[in-house]
Amino acid sequence: MSSAGAAVFGMLLSASSALAADGESTPLNLPKAAPKAASEAAGPSAGGGLVRTIVGLVIVIAVIYGLYWVLKQVKASREASAEGTGLETIATLPLGQNRAMHLIRAGDEVVLVGVGEHGVTPIRTYGEHEARALGLLAADDTGEPILLPAATVDKPGFLESLRRITVIK
Repeated sequence: MSSAGAAVFGMLLSASSALAADGESTPLNLPKAAPKAASEAAGPSAGGGLVRTIVGLVIVIAVIYGLYWVLKQVKASREASAEGTGLETIATLPLGQNRAMHLIRAGDEVVLVGVGEHGVTPIRTYGEHEARALGLLAADDTGEPILLPAATVDKPGFLESLRRITVIK
């Protein structure tokens, strides 16, 4: 092992002496360039570099826009489109982040559902007449608004309005 290491060390020493013997201290004869030629040479390359930078930026922006358009098309094709007229959302009440209540009309029934992170939960189902009586459906089949009798509509007094505004439940 030691003889192989000595042989490698000897080759390294002989290579450096061979390179030094080749004339490492010989001066180089480089042509002297005029100062004007050096400044003129820098001008066109700087302009070319600017054009290349702008073209590269345009290409990157085009690729980003192209990816945005492709992803938008893929998303639109994967989303299920609503078909038919059997279901209709009447009202939505957001309750917090990723939570809401929806009032949905399904044929002659009105269903109140709660939507959360873990799924959809039906809360109550109303018949059409019951929903109209409660004021959940505001118009009848002819499109005319339903006027509730004056006895069922209670206007709150000043004190009751103030309580609704200020009391935390």
